[in-house]
Amino acid sequence: MRKSPLILSVALVILSFLFPSVSTRAEETANKWEHDISAFEQKDQDAFPPKHAVLFVGSSSIRLWKTLASDFPNHRVINRGFGGSFLSDTAHFADRIVLPYEPRFIVVYAGGNDLNAHHTPEQVCDAFKSLVSRVREKQPSTPIAFISIAGNPRRWEQVEDVKKANALVEAFTKEQANLLFIDVFHAMLGADGLPRPEIFGPDRLHMNSEGYELWTSIVGKHLPPGDLLAN
Repeated sequence: MRKSPLILSVALVILSFLFPSVSTRAEETANKWEHDISAFEQKDQDAFPPKHAVLFVGSSSIRLWKTLASDFPNHRVINRGFGGSFLSDTAHFADRIVLPYEPRFIVVYAGGNDLNAHHTPEQVCDAFKSLVSRVREKQPSTPIAFISIAGNPRRWEQVEDVKKANALVEAFTKEQANLLFIDVFHAMLGADGLPRPEIFGPDRLHMNSEGYELWTSIVGKHLPPGDLLAN
């Protein structure tokens, strides 16, 4: 039986809301974060960061890492975190906030917001693959490290998705050269298997200074040799 044009039109409208196209998602991402990305570009115009530095990129846990330079004093570091962003947003803007710096090493932390927005662990892994692909097109041998998505008290009910996303990304990093998986998830748990409350701020979502000290001790072991004295 032939469906009427009206029924087909209504069905298409409903599907467009339930399953927005890739181009629609890209447009939404561009609109949402344009102010933040433009601010980075303005900062670069005022004083372009040194090339071949260690680039930290991702969501709010990167943006709020205010002590990044002092935590890694032997490295030139660049912080390009923008709070609330998805891992897919970092991939989308790679041409503007990753590739221009020609980093010698890239550290990524994102994915928790994706899961909180009901993206699947598989979609999170695909977003990381997309970011890697974008970087590899221009910088095929640059090491890229993924900091595991952390569990936190505020979103603890999502922990199984967090574990699955981490497992998928870790498996992917073992498939290619110059990809690393940095596990902070387990170190952020107490003896009871729950997030350590003392390393989180009042919102129970973002880390406090003690949390960043923990990250510094773990992430620092994976960075390349210090470069400040050599350059």
